[in-house]
Amino acid sequence: MSHSTSDIRNVALAGHAAAGKTTLFEALLHAGGAIQSAGSVERGNTVSDFDPVERQRGHSLDIAIASVDHDGMHLNLVDTPGYPEFRGPALSALAAVETVAVVVDAGSGVDHGTRRMMEHAATRGLCRVLVVNKIDQAPDLATVLDDIRTSLGAHCLPLNLPAHGGTTVVDCLGNSEGDSDLGPVADWHQRIIDQVVEVSETVMERYLDLGEQSLSGQELHDAFEQCLREGHLVPVLFCSARSGAGIREMLNVADRWFPNPGEANAPPFEKGPGRERIQAVPDADAHVIADVFKIIHDPFVGKLGVFRVYQGTVRRDSQLFIDDGRKPFKVGHLFRLQGKDHVEIDRAIPGDIAAVAKVEELHFDAVLHDSHDEDQIHLSPLAFPKPMFGLAVEASRRGQEQKLATALRKLADEDPCFQVEHEEETNETIVRGLSDLHLRIQLDRLRDRHGIEVGTHPPRIAYRETIGATAEGHHRHKKQTGGAGQFGEVFLRVEPLPRGGGFDFVDAVKGGAIPGQFLPAVEKGVRQAMKEGAVAGYPMQDLRVVVHDGKHHSVDSKEVAFIAAGRRAFLDAVARARPQVLEPVVDLEVSVPEQYVGDISGGLAGRRARISGTDRGRSGGIVLKAQVPLSELDGYATELKSATAGLGRYSLDFSHYEPVPAQLQKQLVAEFVPGANED
Repeated sequence: MSHSTSDIRNVALAGHAAAGKTTLFEALLHAGGAIQSAGSVERGNTVSDFDPVERQRGHSLDIAIASVDHDGMHLNLVDTPGYPEFRGPALSALAAVETVAVVVDAGSGVDHGTRRMMEHAATRGLCRVLVVNKIDQAPDLATVLDDIRTSLGAHCLPLNLPAHGGTTVVDCLGNSEGDSDLGPVADWHQRIIDQVVEVSETVMERYLDLGEQSLSGQELHDAFEQCLREGHLVPVLFCSARSGAGIREMLNVADRWFPNPGEANAPPFEKGPGRERIQAVPDADAHVIADVFKIIHDPFVGKLGVFRVYQGTVRRDSQLFIDDGRKPFKVGHLFRLQGKDHVEIDRAIPGDIAAVAKVEELHFDAVLHDSHDEDQIHLSPLAFPKPMFGLAVEASRRGQEQKLATALRKLADEDPCFQVEHEEETNETIVRGLSDLHLRIQLDRLRDRHGIEVGTHPPRIAYRETIGATAEGHHRHKKQTGGAGQFGEVFLRVEPLPRGGGFDFVDAVKGGAIPGQFLPAVEKGVRQAMKEGAVAGYPMQDLRVVVHDGKHHSVDSKEVAFIAAGRRAFLDAVARARPQVLEPVVDLEVSVPEQYVGDISGGLAGRRARISGTDRGRSGGIVLKAQVPLSELDGYATELKSATAGLGRYSLDFSHYEPVPAQLQKQLVAEFVPGANED
């Protein structure tokens, strides 16, 4: 391995589904000489889609990593899935790169997924590039560029232009002569230069005084890099991954203009509970700081932790700590990933993406380091969507319970938006994902990878309880059994908090009416009641409890008495405080062909949905956005499939909790059978 950090470019290919990311990934590897011939999604022989489920379904479900060396540049490419159900792996790639190349299908233009990934990349401070793919199949590329600049901003400017009907491209940054399918090259060249020089007063003054030809290559390069870092310019590149038009030009652009790890915005590392911002320096001789952004359970190699080195050098046989752990592990084998293949390497320098195997303690977002000076350091967390679509699962064959638990844990390791929970009340194992499709894919993997068939059924809805008013509560607990008795008396007040306010316990007792050693017991009793629910058996939230008075007995008062008194006083107050049952409300996005929008809108209205708007792609597809109670989505996957002839898709994000309708609350309260915790 002969490259240095300044030679490295880390690029994630992102964007909406079917834009051609995987084909572009293949084309770049082939053009750079990393593979002898480009595979295709249709033949199922691409470097990135090597999972059997991916090949069967014909689209990416997880990220894949490969590298290519081109004219001294070492380019690490990360192919990401485009469907919204697999945003977890796609977003995790943002922790490993400096540049996000958002791929746009020239035939369909800017899609909802395009905008969403551009926003994620901007929030992370990453450089953004738009790649317009399939230019040889689009009848009107001028409209595509207009669509991009209207939807995403006038700072989106082409670095090259399609020519000869999309069969080739012409440079319009380093070249100001000739014609293109979108008009004279000189016009676009001037727009780019104007945009670049205005980011720096020094460059602007030099440009105005002496003209463009006076700018040295380094001056233009530095101003261009600043534009990318600040989002002042979003380059647009035209290409066709299938025909090869613009592919070699894209490699040259990446080499010359994309930032290396020392030129991009500093990664957002934080240290300690105060989340102090610290800087990782891409210095090969400094202490190691690396971030694990992907876990893979490989059937041959075992557990792989894939990491990006930000500082220092990771060497084979070196010792590394995980997070704040005291015991280091030895790097027995160090790998570079090339799709499904693992190539052994001796070292990984700042900017490199590498992997270690068979270290069970590794987990997603772990920080690897070689000195306790780097304890409590973490990358700023990525904003993953909360998985809200749930299924209760159980092994179809007896005796596979432990095997099922192990397999589910491995799947959860690999996807930050796939979660596994155990519901104590119902003794159910619940898996949660971003959609019905997301969970079906994971259940396919359970079967194909681990040989486990499962039965499924809808889980219990995660209702919550709260209060709507302030109220007082009181209880005296007194028990005499012949020997030592029990005595505790509590006066408290409950107050509602805003949604998301959680729980607040306040000690306002004066004069020692309740001795300090018994107040934790009062809180324990309150928390017991909150966990069990007061009116419908669901956990309580968004309230404050203020304990302000009480009585004790010098002999009979003990912890158990104040637990009981606190619990009963709390229930007494809640009964007077307009108790409410809350239901989870989700943000729903439904993608359907335009002809089905009316039927889908009507169906959602019958599910208590509030439609907030629509988003249109140039291909004619519509994304309906709505908020809907989670309880109303039971059976929606089947309904959507039937109503759209299998063409509709949807995904969920948790939004908030809100009170259920009065009739539903009455029903839930009537069904509640209080627990056996009464004294």
